[in-house]
Amino acid sequence: MSTMEERLAALEAQVATLTERSTATPPTPPAPEGAFWALDGLKQRLPADGTGAVLYTGTVRVADQHYDWQYGRTVDDLLAADWTELASTLSALAHPVRLRLLREVLGGRQSTSELAEIEELGTTGQLHHHLRQITAAGWLRSAGRGRYAVPAERVVPLLAILTAAAR
Repeated sequence: MSTMEERLAALEAQVATLTERSTATPPTPPAPEGAFWALDGLKQRLPADGTGAVLYTGTVRVADQHYDWQYGRTVDDLLAADWTELASTLSALAHPVRLRLLREVLGGRQSTSELAEIEELGTTGQLHHHLRQITAAGWLRSAGRGRYAVPAERVVPLLAILTAAAR
């Protein structure tokens, strides 16, 4: 009987090892040479006598969707732009309920009825008010029949703004 018990114990150990391997977080791949690999790549693309550039990029997988995005502008272009035109786009994010709505929609709760179930978002009238505000600013789009989505071209920029705000 001890042979059977030994075999059972060995099988249990193997199953535990396999289970541990399948649920373990995969190791993070090593970073390319240097801590500033993205910055180094940007610098290589700029003229030496320029004032610089700003680049943001990301690869995101949320709610079974995958987004890749990269965008950059020169410092000269940014400083020459009229920043006041950005106020409404940025102010649409300046409310806790709107930020929560964006997080919920990005996470997969996309229908008005699903969003209305979240008590912290207020009344149905308040919910619609906030949805209109962030839709008008381009952070959401109507996907028809009371459903909303964060436009693909806004996912990484939104997360970049949140990253910058978190410092």
